[in-house]
Amino acid sequence: MSERTKSIWESYRFPIILIIGIAIGSAIGLIMGEKAVVLKPLGDIFLNLMFTVVVPVVFLSISSAVANMSNMRRLGSILKNLLLVFIITGLIASFVMIFFVTVFPPAKGVSLTVEATEELNEISLGDQIVKAVTVSDFTELISRRNMLPLIVFSVFFGFCVISIGESGKKVASALETLSNVMMKMVGYIMYYAPIGLGAYFAALVGEFGPALLQDYARAMAVYYPVTFAYFFIAFFAYSHYAGGMDGVKRFFRFIISPAVTSLATQSSIATLPVNLEASRRIGVPKDIREIVLPMGATMHMDGSCLSAILKISFLFGIFGKDFTGIGTFATAILISIMSGVVMSGVPGGGLIGEMLIVNLYGFPAEAFPIVATIGFLVDPPATLVNATGDTVAAMMVTRLVEGKDWLKKVMDNEVEGQYVE
Repeated sequence: MSERTKSIWESYRFPIILIIGIAIGSAIGLIMGEKAVVLKPLGDIFLNLMFTVVVPVVFLSISSAVANMSNMRRLGSILKNLLLVFIITGLIASFVMIFFVTVFPPAKGVSLTVEATEELNEISLGDQIVKAVTVSDFTELISRRNMLPLIVFSVFFGFCVISIGESGKKVASALETLSNVMMKMVGYIMYYAPIGLGAYFAALVGEFGPALLQDYARAMAVYYPVTFAYFFIAFFAYSHYAGGMDGVKRFFRFIISPAVTSLATQSSIATLPVNLEASRRIGVPKDIREIVLPMGATMHMDGSCLSAILKISFLFGIFGKDFTGIGTFATAILISIMSGVVMSGVPGGGLIGEMLIVNLYGFPAEAFPIVATIGFLVDPPATLVNATGDTVAAMMVTRLVEGKDWLKKVMDNEVEGQYVE
């Protein structure tokens, strides 16, 4: 095995094994037909394990991240503009994908009849907003069916930990430790994913036939071109806003390493050190890059917004629902931004966002492996946009905080190609 092949295998080992497992399961489903339903319990075990850990994972990961933000008090205008940039770029990404899935529906012509424990809910943004972000009793928070209220509570809890000062540091440390424990548990569960999802797809394909597999190809034919076009066109516009043509040139000159790293690792967190160096070389000030990039690695997910809209549209098509109307689009955009926020910066972290989509829309649990497979297929280009989008976001925040001439001052202060802090 050559060094290059070995490197590719090491970088993409888990997604390759997972896709192989799903492919084998699908082949078994085609061969066995409806008899493949006997394998469904193996898939149900994986679903139950993931649904069991999702509540503590979301609470601990979000509350610990907020509680351990030592720079909270000095964020000031940086934090304001950071949130502004994150939301606007997420909205743009969502609108872009809504346009394309409307023109090219990814699940056109396919309708699955899946036995569900509850009806598919029609969501109205106005009627459901209170229910979506709050619950009437604490015990309702510890249910995967109330994910957004859990997220709001987790952020509030983390902020309160910071607010009590020095004594809160022990709580913050404990939250971080517990969060690491839960992520380790998720990691162990994911070892079973190729078997669990493979078995589930054996039953699914055996029952519904190859039409479902053909639909995945259609979905990827929509997502991949849109994602790479977004990378070049939208990031050109963003970097031009940040620093004119000099901003564009510097962004695309120094973004190559983060782009390659994000594709290889499929992790925004793993790309963070490379992103910090790229931002330094571009000229983003130290305080801005060290606030924007770490927060962006878990909160700024343009690629995830693109994929969330694709997943929602795909599920609507699969379950015979019309993905049309302002109310539907507005709700989908809200969910895409929120699912991007709860995505962790590690490979496979999108599973939490996919659970959010399934639960908030009231899709049956059987919808989770369907949408999770899309998540794994779109993960590499989504991570590329997520990670590199953090760098261009840092440039935009700098423009908003320091003025439109910030890059000219940086270039004037450069001596022999080195940036002067």
